Amino acid sequence: TSSDRDWSSDVCSSDLSKESELIKKGKRMPAHTLERLKKFYARFHGEDHVLVVINADPDAIGAALCVKRLLWRKVSTVSICSINTVKRPDNVAMVDLLCGGMLKAAEIQKNAFNRFVLVDSQPCHNPAFDKFAFDVIIDHHPPTGCSAPFMDIRPNYGATSTMMTEYLRAAKIRPPRKVATALFLGIKTDTHDFLRKAFSEDIKAFHFLSRHISMEMIQKIEYSEIDPGFLKYFQLAFNTRVFRRGKIFIHLGNVATPDVCVLVADFFLKVKGVNWTFVSGMFGKKMVVIIRNSGLRFDAGGIATRAFGCFGPAGGHKTMARAELPVSKIQELVPCKDEKKVLQWIIDRVEGHPGQGKDHESGT
Repeated sequence: TSSDRDWSSDVCSSDLSKESELIKKGKRMPAHTLERLKKFYARFHGEDHVLVVINADPDAIGAALCVKRLLWRKVSTVSICSINTVKRPDNVAMVDLLCGGMLKAAEIQKNAFNRFVLVDSQPCHNPAFDKFAFDVIIDHHPPTGCSAPFMDIRPNYGATSTMMTEYLRAAKIRPPRKVATALFLGIKTDTHDFLRKAFSEDIKAFHFLSRHISMEMIQKIEYSEIDPGFLKYFQLAFNTRVFRRGKIFIHLGNVATPDVCVLVADFFLKVKGVNWTFVSGMFGKKMVVIIRNSGLRFDAGGIATRAFGCFGPAGGHKTMARAELPVSKIQELVPCKDEKKVLQWIIDRVEGHPGQGKDHESGT
């Protein structure tokens, strides 16, 4: 029966010389990739009900859709759920066009699933992951000491979507157009159009996927419209921004979604003479701080960890990072309803920690 079948046996190996020749021709994935795929499939059986959990962004969405395709007809059901509410216009368009919707983690009935997969994150990245006991973890961020029956953590990759593309190729699956488009956008976003550090594996995967994508869908996603309700945040940012030696600091107060902070941070990074943007907002019972910078000489993730890591989840990549600070952890240090004092507190936290890079070279 399908439930008794060992799906890991679907992937066979050849003798080493033949394998090497096929790898050189790009017709076969390396043996270690095939081995990973076999171990991945070994975690599942035909009667499984699988839940893929993500903190939704383009890379996570692409990786999750790829997991769903890999497990098609190999398990009973595969569902995707997000711990965050997607409101950023391009991400909303991506979910609508490529996913057909996602479940919300808060509404999940855990007993409806017996296998749990986490992609593009690790359990300690967000407390919302604590409710799940993951069978599979696949991620490209630095290892955090987490554990699972199957783990694939590769910080030397620019995107989890690159890793998942290798799984698809190892399984000899032609990527469906929507899956390829999602993976393509995942790599494109997490490497910042290859302006941020990328690796040869990212380039190979990007090139492979380019033959299977829908450019029409990509254009609809990348040129999605901004919600008119977000414009007030840009006006507030223009009126309250603080510019200091190549850095712009902005506090937006209460926001409808943390994605507003991302949009504002990305926008102000385009201003001449700006090397860093720090944009914060209050969302629910936490303060979200979004950090962006203009080059690889800097370390946004390091700044986030050093300045805010003692209060809550904080970290990221060289050019982009994020911190989420529970109000309960900072309310004795700063009056969270006083927006000017919050902004000054963030400035003090950032400038009181070394590692901002060589922003003094901007001459500002």
